[in-house]
Amino acid sequence: MLRYIPRVYRDWREPVPIAMLAEGEAIVVGRIVHVKERKGRLPLVTVVLADATGRVEAKLFGRGYLLGKLSPGDRLFVAGRVMRAGLLPEINVTSHKLLREDEGYEGEIVPIYAATKDLPSRTIRAVIAKNLARLIAAQVDALPPALVRRFGFPPLAQAWRDVHTPRDPQAATRARERIVFDEFFAIALAAALKRARREAEGGAHAIDVPGGFWDAFAAQLPFEATAAQQRVIEQIWRDMGRTAPMNRLLQGDVGSGKTLVAAASIVLAHRGGLQSAIMAPTEILAAQHAAKLAPLLLPFGIAVEAVFGSMGARERRRAEERIASGEAALAVGTHALLTESVAFAGLGLVVIDEQHRFGVRQRAALRAKSGAPHTLAMTATPIPRTLAQTKFADMDISVIDELPPGRTPIETFVIRASRKDRVYAFVRKNVEAGQQAYVVAPAIEADDDSLTSALAEAERLREKTFADLRVDVLHGKMPGREKDAAMGRFKRHETDVLVSTTVVEVGVDIPNASVMVVLDAQRYGLAQLHQLRGRVGRGVARSFCLLVPADDAGEVERLHVLEQTTDGFAIAEADLRLRNAGELAGTAQAGEMGTIGDIVDDFALYMRAKEAADAIVSRDPALEAPEHAALSAMVDANVSARAFLVTA
Repeated sequence: MLRYIPRVYRDWREPVPIAMLAEGEAIVVGRIVHVKERKGRLPLVTVVLADATGRVEAKLFGRGYLLGKLSPGDRLFVAGRVMRAGLLPEINVTSHKLLREDEGYEGEIVPIYAATKDLPSRTIRAVIAKNLARLIAAQVDALPPALVRRFGFPPLAQAWRDVHTPRDPQAATRARERIVFDEFFAIALAAALKRARREAEGGAHAIDVPGGFWDAFAAQLPFEATAAQQRVIEQIWRDMGRTAPMNRLLQGDVGSGKTLVAAASIVLAHRGGLQSAIMAPTEILAAQHAAKLAPLLLPFGIAVEAVFGSMGARERRRAEERIASGEAALAVGTHALLTESVAFAGLGLVVIDEQHRFGVRQRAALRAKSGAPHTLAMTATPIPRTLAQTKFADMDISVIDELPPGRTPIETFVIRASRKDRVYAFVRKNVEAGQQAYVVAPAIEADDDSLTSALAEAERLREKTFADLRVDVLHGKMPGREKDAAMGRFKRHETDVLVSTTVVEVGVDIPNASVMVVLDAQRYGLAQLHQLRGRVGRGVARSFCLLVPADDAGEVERLHVLEQTTDGFAIAEADLRLRNAGELAGTAQAGEMGTIGDIVDDFALYMRAKEAADAIVSRDPALEAPEHAALSAMVDANVSARAFLVTA
């Protein structure tokens, strides 16, 4: 109840003279000079109020209990939205109070809470006000006094009082800052404690990076690495040179060259006599990693072995024997790598691709196959710095912010579904030029007409629109072998148009595909659409992404962000503002953040909290000092902070 803070405040301290009314929210205190009533299903009481400066018409909708209760001469307080349409200004009343003749108006700042029809804001306000003193008394002010003084914060008890019953708008603002700082500080403390614990425990193999190692590595590459790739690789190599296990997140936009960075990490691990493992979310993506890495790693004498759930028993046993003996220096696989039968001779590096696709426990299970391996998590979904600094606060973050030369720019257009025939005519034109196309639908089978079904759309295209073309279908419920077969046909250009669900979102690399059509595009977040767009533009042909929202879909303006930029980080920032950020920590991968603070709007406050938390933990890595006893309790009381300490 205490944490259910107001979403906004209404400043009702001073009534506005009627002559000064402007359009917008306002409060008025005046004397009734005229009353008009309308009975029926939606009763309406209209009164004309007057003060010393003028008159206003106040409309009180749906208040049947006022019928016959208001009379000329009564004093009335009203609050609501002012419109200037007729001879008199009108106020649509949201709140009112009949004042006694001798009653002076006592203004206040009124907190407005997120409410429902059955639980209005005024009820919430009354219940909180009744219990506020008792709720505040149960709170412990754990923030070190030096920090309170440094940032000029009010005491915690005063902050809780001011956020629910503020004396003025400035007091409410400062109160919220103090409360948000405390919760961010607890999260930042937990992240710093976890990092300190990891570094203190050590246990990883420190691998020496000899002089000239970069030049020797780069000389064996079939292409020149970008400056961003070199910078990130050198960060990772430095991490791997310490006994504290690396815990680094590598993020880069679609096509930025994360595979090369992974290869460089694997090469260094191999030099230190250690094995590596790459876990990818799908067999298609895992097989693609193996195919891309094998030629890159061949000059370094690194043998690659794949482990998939679809492998036959004999083939699987042979792969596991090569990994267990150490003959295979790199194991690439899906969840199959987690099974008990997969054992390593000396696992020193774990690379987890599209790490958000794996649960916390799955990532921990792979790391458990070695005492304390270095861990590199990779994602092709650019994460805004605001979210990355918090959601991954216990990790080091590397960003590849440069694309390799030669990537084909992708042109994006938003086209309503009523013009879908023109979209498919454009697809045909590109297919006839020798290219291939994806058509992505949101559902496998749709129960109603609100979603496009991939199966139904594929059937329609086969029978009518593209009857003379080769149309195939791919979706998540197909057995693994069938999925791989469909993708294989598309890769070998035995298919012209692949109708699919979002299983093609990540990692699939078909250079000949130049058109991506996304049906019901309004159903997707911007970051996911950007990922889908990244499936094209991988060859030399001019490439296109056509986003097709339903005709009746409202608020498709956000889709135009994708027409304006191909910068995944800018898109992810826009997406974060439009959608909830998800939990800051924990085993769940989505949902509400569970914090009062907003990680985008309050990011500067978070960074101040992080700086303060890091400074304390650097001096006292386990918070053992007597003056920090309350901080441990502060972390334990914060759900997101506590989750940081218990998740892998």
